Amino acid sequence: MHTHTPFTNLAFCICTFGCQMNKHDSERVAGMLEGLGALPVDAIEDADLVVFMTCCVREAADTRLYGQVASLKNTPLRAGTPLSKRVVAVGGCIGQRDGQKLVDELPHLDVVFGTHNLGSLPRLLEEALDEGGHHVEVLDAGSSFASELPTAREHAWAAWLPIAQGCNNFCSYCIVPYVRGREKSRPLEDIVAEAEGYVAAGVKEITLLGQNVNSYGRDLYGSPRFAAVLDALDATGIERLRFATSHPKDLTDEVIGRFGTLRSLMPALHLPVQSGSDAVLAAMNRRYTRAHYLELVRKLREALPEIALSTDIIVGFPGETAKDFEDTYRLVDEVGYHQVFTFIYSKREGTPAASVDDPTPRDVIQGRFDRLVDLVQKRAFEANQVDLGSTVDVLVEGASKRDAGLLAGKSPKNQTVHAPLPEGASIEELAGTTVRVRIDEAKTWYLAGEAAGGAVPPAEAADGR
Repeated sequence: MHTHTPFTNLAFCICTFGCQMNKHDSERVAGMLEGLGALPVDAIEDADLVVFMTCCVREAADTRLYGQVASLKNTPLRAGTPLSKRVVAVGGCIGQRDGQKLVDELPHLDVVFGTHNLGSLPRLLEEALDEGGHHVEVLDAGSSFASELPTAREHAWAAWLPIAQGCNNFCSYCIVPYVRGREKSRPLEDIVAEAEGYVAAGVKEITLLGQNVNSYGRDLYGSPRFAAVLDALDATGIERLRFATSHPKDLTDEVIGRFGTLRSLMPALHLPVQSGSDAVLAAMNRRYTRAHYLELVRKLREALPEIALSTDIIVGFPGETAKDFEDTYRLVDEVGYHQVFTFIYSKREGTPAASVDDPTPRDVIQGRFDRLVDLVQKRAFEANQVDLGSTVDVLVEGASKRDAGLLAGKSPKNQTVHAPLPEGASIEELAGTTVRVRIDEAKTWYLAGEAAGGAVPPAEAADGR
């Protein structure tokens, strides 16, 4: 039983924009509020407390946040609420960057907090409930990791596990080092203890998080120790292990070699290239070349031929020429990614690239973007054909959003897989289990087939591929 707190029986809703780190932070916010007796709801209209966890990597997120917060002014309170006013909080990267400016522009906003003081949110909300007014607290650096806070995970069988926070790379287009701070690694024993707790609780899949997981430990141990993290996590008995995000300049042969040898490490890697042009990569301050990146791809496929690669690409970076774009286009064609997240460059105030003017017409950039998307879809379709006719182990996440009679889950290569529910099985009992699916349809963004027999026994599922 909860002791009675100012939050008891208040309904809260969390709206999350952006990266996995933000999703993890949102789970921590939910854990704190549920621990104080508040009740989670899905719709803003049904909530007494609304928390926006924000991202400022792209301009669209700013526009969306300001629009959504402004619209709350006119959203009626829920029936039966004990409050005279809905309490609205903004955290995450926009909270960190804008601070007081947010309440100056959105006067009905109650609380602003940053990326370094997640644990202050309950106190700030309580002050807003008791006193009204604006409560803004943004710190330059955090004294602890968010992982020391309680969590309410979206799925019982999957967990995000941050191993480091912040970034030292200062890519010229990126705001992250300014809002997440310098790189700070967690001690290995803390990471392992958290993972062991998850395994004991029945978690099947852990995703390690960091702005640059490959440089993990440089601040603690003098040189990166990410391979040691992978070894230690594999030894916990976790069924599936993934990680994000990986900076190519720090991807070592040692880590690449783990893809062929670690039982739990899934055959999928997100390796953002951003551009295939050496000139653009230098302007972006990415600190690797096209040739270095392609050599990493070669080594990865040598270590594990079936590895599924995904990437991020920015089109229209200031100064990108037709030749630069063709270099990117050819790289995507050569690598043959399973998935590519494509973005048109968006200026972020406070970053070096924001001061560079680019004369390239918008319709030219859009034309390049559309060409690239067509190629991405073609190559992703081809990549999925490899699995046609095979049987894959699918970790079931729930019912398909389009058809409640289909289960949906993820393959080891992180492909979405659909299959009809097996006779007599319910989605509730299958969610979080591993089911074998014979693939008879391979589309651009998903695989589909028939469930082959019952659930995979845990010992076999833990044998990875």
